[in-house]
Amino acid sequence: MVNFVEFAFFFYIFVGLYLTSLLFFIYISNRKKLFYYPIGKPEPVSIVIPCYNAEKTIGQAIESLLRLNYPREMIEIIVVDDKSTDDSVRIVEEYTGKHSNIKLIKMDKNSGGAAEPTNLGVLNAKYNYVSVTDDDSSPEPDALIKMIGFLQDDEKVAAVTCAVMARNSRTFMQKLQNVEYTIISWSRKLLDCVDSVYVTPGPFALYRKKNLIEVGLFDSKNMTQDIEIVWRLLFHGYKARMCLAARVYSETPTKIKAWWRQRVRWNIGGTQSILKYKKFMFRKGMLGAFIIPFFSFSLFLGLFGLGIFIYLLTTRLWVKYLSTKYSIYAGSTILRFQDLTFNPSVLNFFGIALFLSGLFFTLIGLSVMNEPRFKNKNILNILFYMLVYLALYPFVMVNGLYKLLRGKYSW
Repeated sequence: MVNFVEFAFFFYIFVGLYLTSLLFFIYISNRKKLFYYPIGKPEPVSIVIPCYNAEKTIGQAIESLLRLNYPREMIEIIVVDDKSTDDSVRIVEEYTGKHSNIKLIKMDKNSGGAAEPTNLGVLNAKYNYVSVTDDDSSPEPDALIKMIGFLQDDEKVAAVTCAVMARNSRTFMQKLQNVEYTIISWSRKLLDCVDSVYVTPGPFALYRKKNLIEVGLFDSKNMTQDIEIVWRLLFHGYKARMCLAARVYSETPTKIKAWWRQRVRWNIGGTQSILKYKKFMFRKGMLGAFIIPFFSFSLFLGLFGLGIFIYLLTTRLWVKYLSTKYSIYAGSTILRFQDLTFNPSVLNFFGIALFLSGLFFTLIGLSVMNEPRFKNKNILNILFYMLVYLALYPFVMVNGLYKLLRGKYSW
């Protein structure tokens, strides 16, 4: 008879295998059109950059926008400074003095997040197409022209995202994030194949201004406003698309502390979105039928697995402690050779199957994306990513939930 723990473990393995298999079968059915994008024509675009203490990166971000393969007279760049305390404003002012299409807006006080400066930039944008980019990100020159066709091709499409890639791989932490960002971008395109893009990440996204204003702009109370805005657009009947052929490169944390803080914010924001839209589970089209359940399982599956692991480890250690203690009292043998068995079990088999399927999925994703940095794949880095890096996420989730429940969290 299967006990509760075994049932929980089977459920965990089943969901993991199901989600991985689902994405794989989506890939098989759509592999020939993953990099397709509708050919667009240049139309005026306002590009908004929320900026805060970005003196080291804001110049590079602006330069990348000036290098876009797009008519210069059709691009307006709006930098909204969120009361920076470094040299960000001075650097931006150097660009406004040289380029008439670059504008700086200075906020009176720091808002504590990216949503408010982004909203201010959108409201001051003079064009109907509005792009949002981070102050540490650089889109490839052809990114904008590849993305705009999605908005021109379908009036119901209100948002377009692209492949967000890690910019550098100097440190071991950044090399692991290179793998992560690449797989996330590929997975996001697979979700696009079933109308289920659930986020337009801050590094570079494109929107229709009137749609943003219609639904109420970005939520300043949500820690991941780029997730929440897509869910709200979907709620109002609009669509979001993913252009895998367009890429933007973003800075990644170099140290574990900064990485941890960023991921905690992502988990808090994701949980906020689930709580806000939970009543629409299995309603409102693909938002409730697929996106909310898929996102929820993806976010909490690791936490569920961590709970099972801790329970099994605690139980085993307790049993070992009691058996050792009573063996000492009774003067019997503590450890016998026949106890050292390594008999395979069904649980072990499915656990290994889940790991191998995840590894296979990762290797295929890296090959599909054809990222130059993975031409000579370092299998040790990939194994470390699978076995250690991803294993940290449940602990990040615990920390995020703790901060959310206490109400003590910040950008």
